[in-house]
Amino acid sequence: MMGLLPLGFTAPLMLGALVLLPAIWWLLRLTPPRPQEIAFPPTRLLFDIVKREETPNRSPWWLTLLRLLLAALVIMALAGPVWRPLARSDGGSGPLWLVVDNGWGSADRWGSIRSVAERLIAQASDAGRPVALIATAEGTSQPLDPGAVGEARNRLAALEPRPWQPDRAALLPSLRKSAEKTAPGSVIWLSDGLDHQSGTRFAADLQGFAGATPITVYAGGTLLPLALGETENQLKALTATLLRADTAGPRGGLVRALDPKGRVVAEVPFGFAAGQASTTASFDLPIELRNDIARVEIEGAGHAAAVQLLDERWRRRAVGLLSGSSADTAQPLLSPVHYLTRALAPFAEVREPRATDTAQAIRDLVRQNVSVIMTADIGTIVGDAEKVTEDWVANGGVLVRFAGPRLAAVKGGDRLVPVALRQGGRTLGGALSWSQPQALGSFSQTGPFAGLDVPRDVTVTRQVLAEPHPDLAQKTWASLTDGTPLVTATRLGKGWLILFHVTADTGWSNLPLSGSFIEMLRRVVAYSSASTGKTEAGGAGTGQEAAEAGNRAAAGPVLLAPLRLLDGYGRPVLPGADAKPIPEGRRDLEVGREHPPGLYGTEEAFVALNLMRAGDRIAALDLSAVPAARVEAYAAGGPRDLKPFAFAAALLLLLLDGVAVLYLAGRLLRRPAVSAAMLVLAALTALAPLSGHAVAADAAREKFERDAALGTRLAYVVTGNAEIDEVSRRGLEGLSRVLADRTALEPAMPVGVDLTRDELAFFPLLYWPVDAGAARPDPKVITRVDAFMKNGGTILFDTRDTLNAGVLRGTGRTSPANEALRRILTGLDIPDLEPVPTDHVLTKSFYLLQDFPGRFDGGSLWVEATPPQDPAQAAERPVRPGDGVSPIMITGNDFAGAWALSDGGDFFLPTVPNDPRQREIAFRVGVNIVMYTLTGNYKADQVHIPALLERLGQ
Repeated sequence: MMGLLPLGFTAPLMLGALVLLPAIWWLLRLTPPRPQEIAFPPTRLLFDIVKREETPNRSPWWLTLLRLLLAALVIMALAGPVWRPLARSDGGSGPLWLVVDNGWGSADRWGSIRSVAERLIAQASDAGRPVALIATAEGTSQPLDPGAVGEARNRLAALEPRPWQPDRAALLPSLRKSAEKTAPGSVIWLSDGLDHQSGTRFAADLQGFAGATPITVYAGGTLLPLALGETENQLKALTATLLRADTAGPRGGLVRALDPKGRVVAEVPFGFAAGQASTTASFDLPIELRNDIARVEIEGAGHAAAVQLLDERWRRRAVGLLSGSSADTAQPLLSPVHYLTRALAPFAEVREPRATDTAQAIRDLVRQNVSVIMTADIGTIVGDAEKVTEDWVANGGVLVRFAGPRLAAVKGGDRLVPVALRQGGRTLGGALSWSQPQALGSFSQTGPFAGLDVPRDVTVTRQVLAEPHPDLAQKTWASLTDGTPLVTATRLGKGWLILFHVTADTGWSNLPLSGSFIEMLRRVVAYSSASTGKTEAGGAGTGQEAAEAGNRAAAGPVLLAPLRLLDGYGRPVLPGADAKPIPEGRRDLEVGREHPPGLYGTEEAFVALNLMRAGDRIAALDLSAVPAARVEAYAAGGPRDLKPFAFAAALLLLLLDGVAVLYLAGRLLRRPAVSAAMLVLAALTALAPLSGHAVAADAAREKFERDAALGTRLAYVVTGNAEIDEVSRRGLEGLSRVLADRTALEPAMPVGVDLTRDELAFFPLLYWPVDAGAARPDPKVITRVDAFMKNGGTILFDTRDTLNAGVLRGTGRTSPANEALRRILTGLDIPDLEPVPTDHVLTKSFYLLQDFPGRFDGGSLWVEATPPQDPAQAAERPVRPGDGVSPIMITGNDFAGAWALSDGGDFFLPTVPNDPRQREIAFRVGVNIVMYTLTGNYKADQVHIPALLERLGQ
């Protein structure tokens, strides 16, 4: 460091040359005297010569200062200036313990953490010190004892943020044993700045292991990450809770809601006031839109705690319908179930049991785990179904009953109504009659209908009356103008009993015809939970239900396999080998290596396991209890080498010095054009080191894009491995020749693309040979590749071996190339994959194929899985159409090796086994793949096959 500036030097000893500046000043302060111009007429030569002693003039002060600054810049450039250099280690001689937080809190600053770790490992390598790289989110299975620097460097290159919080406390016993064997020379902890309930104790124990040497903790320098807490789909809005650890000053941002396809449904702002640790953001949307939300995230936050995944608990509820009316079969359009179905359809999943027996129908609905059961004119729930229903409501279900002649005729004793009822009810013109139909009077301010406008066009001609009771008013959600209840409700255990005192059809009122009826049902359904009412083992009522519950308990819990998980950056990825299934209904499991956050189950039925739960809070790391710790801050930006800028400035000063000399000599004003040209040349020369590379890069990029846009080309990914890239180039050139010879396509010469800079949108197909020794691509590269696939491009991954099944299934044998492929796929949002089925379009896009060999044979070609096909439809359409073109293909058969041709036109590599037929099939595979990517699934339509066969005379 240099004073208060974040400036350092890679060769600080060179700064000692600055002591020579006084001597340089003494040498530079003198300049030769200006030459005297003398006319040379021979006759006057002796008269014009003045005899006097010549003495040199002093150099102007500004020229001396210019030259001193030039010398100082050269010295500083040779010293290797670096802006925002990383702090050096303490220079100890013992083992270096490098503790790295790689939980979710490190994702936002992972670049800074990795840069600091790389510099510290390099310093340890220069000093010959062993290094122990300790990742706090990796558990105790990692090596914790100090080892070779190369091993630590390789582990750091493979280390990534994890989507769970670091378990620092679990490492302490193993670290204590390691310290007892070999005490650390120094301990440096690259923390994420969060406490995670164990930060203070962990820092204190690290200081204890280090002994008298103070530990160094990197903890600040940037804003701490925000987290997204509990998300609730409340009555009127979807509400998200936001959390922060540093409460100093206000802070704000945006929260986004996305649908299952990743499209933004809504964005809402949020804001923290000074001192506020939590706040909320509400998506005030219609329930139809809220039901489409699959993911809520903090915009700009790149970690797993900034994401909440939503499943059926946040979406539309399952509602079961039962009716005791015979009109359901005789006149279905006039039945109460028809009115209820039409009203519930926009926001609920309606289920009608197949059983005609009411008791069996209720048991069926309870087994289906519906949230709400609505009964229309069912007076008595017979048999053990009454106990089953009561237990279901007590466990969280919502029973909504509509009155009718049967319910009005029931005598007292019904336990499944919220209030006691008078037998017979009240009808227009009857004994307990009205002189005119009654209108809807009001809604209770404590019920779910609060805030609804009271419709003035709703009238009631008949109702079931409630017996007077002191708590009747508390149980009334809606009443008529005469004060009698229209809707009553009461709690039963965890659930609700709700009664509409009129029918669900228009027999007793015109309420089912009004818009208020839909909104009332919407709010009633919103009162329910999306996963309630499931009878627990041991909680069943009688006989059969208890036996079925016991059988389910004996069979063990249903396990839900990982479907799509989140990585440390909050991106969806395929499950890894470490992820294990979760028991059905167990959403309280601790998120960790075995159960990462994400979706578990199947595409048809899944549950979300989120990192942040209700009641969770985050706190900043507090090191006040460890006063010996030395706290460092992460730099806002990475180190930057200033040497080119210093040399450029020195060159500019040198040219200015030349201009100054010309000025003092009196020649600057005589030739102004030359002087101006020199100034322009000085500026361009000084800026050349800074802009030359950019100009060249822009020109190369422009040429690349122009050539790619003017012709259809195949492209391959440049891996940096000269041997692999050469085979890829030759292979795609060979395939392009075959395409030009055999098809109407005349592709231009293939091109290699650099994923870090080249535009991919020009290419329909990108061949990616997987290099086993390649590092995981940068997140920015993964983002560009993911966008290419989502926008219609296809990537053909080739591991060039035959073990690609293991990496896709997560089981079986694997290879270094498969491990590299797994690292790439982990960061991509790819669909479910399957080996090419026999009826896939790829088998017919140009040639008829059943196998897909390359230089090797035996491996599968994997493509996007297509949905199952109905057997009846399969007979009419022998090709499954799929949904467009598969964005990804994976093989291990080394296609490019089979297609590659030498400069003389011979085959570049032999096939294994060396079979000319296999190579021909490999070329046909390439033709089919290109035709498929260019034309899509048009051959899935087999409507015209009979006409074509008839025209061909077959």
